Amino acid sequence: MTKRFPTIPLAFEHLSEPERIHRARAFREEIEKRRSVRHFAADPIPMEAIDECIRAAGSAPSGANRQPWTFVVVTDAAVKRAIREAAEEEERLNYGERMTEEWLEALAPLGTSWEKPFLEIAPALIVVFRHAYGEEAGKHVKNYYTMESVGIAVGFLLAALHRAGFATLTHTPSPMGFLQRILGQPENEKAFVLIPVGLPAKGCVVPDIARKELDEIRRRV
Repeated sequence: MTKRFPTIPLAFEHLSEPERIHRARAFREEIEKRRSVRHFAADPIPMEAIDECIRAAGSAPSGANRQPWTFVVVTDAAVKRAIREAAEEEERLNYGERMTEEWLEALAPLGTSWEKPFLEIAPALIVVFRHAYGEEAGKHVKNYYTMESVGIAVGFLLAALHRAGFATLTHTPSPMGFLQRILGQPENEKAFVLIPVGLPAKGCVVPDIARKELDEIRRRV
């Protein structure tokens, strides 16, 4: 006999076809304006808004509903400096030794380098950790599809932060083990992405890049 679990009614808004198209287009037009920002103002930002965005990220679907994520919000200046120093140490090696010429050529139009001042200037850093496994009553509990689950949650988070009027950047200084050490996260939590959050600096510019057209990314069968 199949075991039954508690259920609740689905809260779902039924829309007309024109309204669905309108909402889809409006969201697309808004999210297209989001860009990766590397020049932040040091102005403080409301933590209540950040918390609401993290709540939105925490509502993402996950394998077996394990919710295998932790979002660490860093605002302490000393900790941000420690993160910058450790990230730049890894990035100096990446740009100087680890990256291939092909990789460096691909990055060239974006104007990136091993220097990461935004890690100190941005008023907040959100470090997203993936739970490789869970912990219950002192025992390891298997998590499922953790990479996919955390990736979806990060997508929710970036959209929520953009909707709330924040500038963001997805930063992945590889390897990222130093984040677990600096922030004191448990062994089962692995850094997934580091997101500086704030307002763009006055006169901020971003690379002049283009997105692929719909026919290049969508295929119907």
